[in-house]
Amino acid sequence: MSLERDRSHAQMIDGLERLSLSLPDEALLQLRQYLDELEKWNAAYNLTAVRDRAGMVTRHLLDALAIVPPLQPLLAHPGARLLDVGSGAGLPGLVLAIVAPTLEVTVLDSNGKKARFLRHAARTLKLANVTVAEARVEAWMPPAPYSLITSRAFAALGEFFTSTAALLAPGGQWVAMKGKLADRELADVPASIHIRESMRVQVPGLDEVRHLIFAIPT
Repeated sequence: MSLERDRSHAQMIDGLERLSLSLPDEALLQLRQYLDELEKWNAAYNLTAVRDRAGMVTRHLLDALAIVPPLQPLLAHPGARLLDVGSGAGLPGLVLAIVAPTLEVTVLDSNGKKARFLRHAARTLKLANVTVAEARVEAWMPPAPYSLITSRAFAALGEFFTSTAALLAPGGQWVAMKGKLADRELADVPASIHIRESMRVQVPGLDEVRHLIFAIPT
């Protein structure tokens, strides 16, 4: 392993400790393999604007891992099914699939090169709990609805909720990852959606505002 990879691994372990997340060795290996594949594919296919490995650890990996503690009861629920909309390079969908191996995860993206990466990563990391959907969310017809639907800066909140409402199971909820929250974006959320909680999330090593939005149909 190169010096850069050694440093990024130590950075990841430190971030996990700061998040009070304890993961088995297999999950740590898969997270490291995920970074390897993301770095390799990004050089050829420009999957993300973040080019350096240290930046990928902070802005991608730890950003996704930071939402695990508040989501843990939902991720561990028997029969839980999660849809990650506009998954891109698999964030947070593939990361959640690694830390919650009993969770059924669908990562959806309409971009062909990103969907190819998602399929490659799921195979390479041996993530048997992952389905890759190369489709627009409006066209996706899963075999069953989802108890959780996530997104990471996929769209404005109102559009995210309305475009995925038909895919949400009874009793399910949306979990949206956001940076700064604009009053107008919140005001544009339809009356048919109830924002149950808006939570500040601190990403280790990142001095930027992050929010986690929990919402349910009214």
